[in-house]
Amino acid sequence: MTTLLWTLMVLLLIFVGLCLYRAAYGPTVADRMVAINVISTKTVVMVVGVSIASGQLHYVDVALVYGLIGFLATVGVAAYLDRLGPGGAGD
Repeated sequence: MTTLLWTLMVLLLIFVGLCLYRAAYGPTVADRMVAINVISTKTVVMVVGVSIASGQLHYVDVALVYGLIGFLATVGVAAYLDRLGPGGAGD
């Protein structure tokens, strides 16, 4: 079971690398925002996976706080881009 969890963590890390590429070279700001949100979600999943694999369940609290910070950051960036109006985001 532990080997399976660690293998899945490596696969998630590869997917995070692909999302980093999309965040760096995305054609629009919306693509970049979605990529960063996906990276945040995958990070939360990886922290919970490491918590389960290592048997130290206090990392779940860290993952919860990180998820909340990621959500607030996404809402903040979306509000900022909405305030800029159409064409102000550099699309």
